Amino acid sequence: MAANERVATLTLNRPDALNALNAALLRDLDAAVSRIEDDDDIHVVILTGAGRAFAAGADIGEMLAYNAVEGKKFGAYGNSVFYRLENLNKPVIAAVNGFALGGGCELAMACDIRLASEKAKFGQPEVGLGITPGFGGTQRLPRLIGSPASMELLLTGRVIGAEEALRLGLVNAVYSPDELLAKAAGLAKTIAAQPQVAVRQIKQCVRKGAQVDLSTAIAFEAEAFGVCFSTEDQKDSMAAFLEKRKIDSFKNK
Repeated sequence: MAANERVATLTLNRPDALNALNAALLRDLDAAVSRIEDDDDIHVVILTGAGRAFAAGADIGEMLAYNAVEGKKFGAYGNSVFYRLENLNKPVIAAVNGFALGGGCELAMACDIRLASEKAKFGQPEVGLGITPGFGGTQRLPRLIGSPASMELLLTGRVIGAEEALRLGLVNAVYSPDELLAKAAGLAKTIAAQPQVAVRQIKQCVRKGAQVDLSTAIAFEAEAFGVCFSTEDQKDSMAAFLEKRKIDSFKNK
């Protein structure tokens, strides 16, 4: 993990295995999430992969001999790590530089924003291996692109390119491989420069609100709106707006 200008870059680093998600890599990711969560100097996270892949999926060699109990345990652990990432108190940008298949696609979907290289490939090909997605694919994919398109991809295992992923709404933007990390860094710095109490409240509202009915979600938003009015940044920013002056930086409190 590397940090710069309040942005941490977290790189999956098993390039020889196309960053396949084995138990050890999941534990490392879990530990990294804990460190980031406790570090107030980090405002935004970029998640990417070393080499030719973001993550080519869960490690099939490791899973081959699992029985039903072991398979369920592995899926539950992966899901718990991805859920922690999804609900991290800081925005997470996935910079998908290559294959994001199976668990790799699920990991990208647990991030808040997804930017893709033109070489990126997405898919949930688990059905062809005789299994279901195990790290949230059957739940996050329909929430992102809708049920009909998700059902087709999940039931056929079809792999799609970056432009189709953009058309479906799975990714926010597509860039050349050489531009990808720079574009992710630029977006991260823009978010990191905003008042962070408001940033974190917005993320929490979106994440929590997606799981409940509209009236409950609106109540979450009202609470978050009120919290922001207890901050110095709200007072300073509104005063600056009325006085037609610019604030160079925020206090984040």
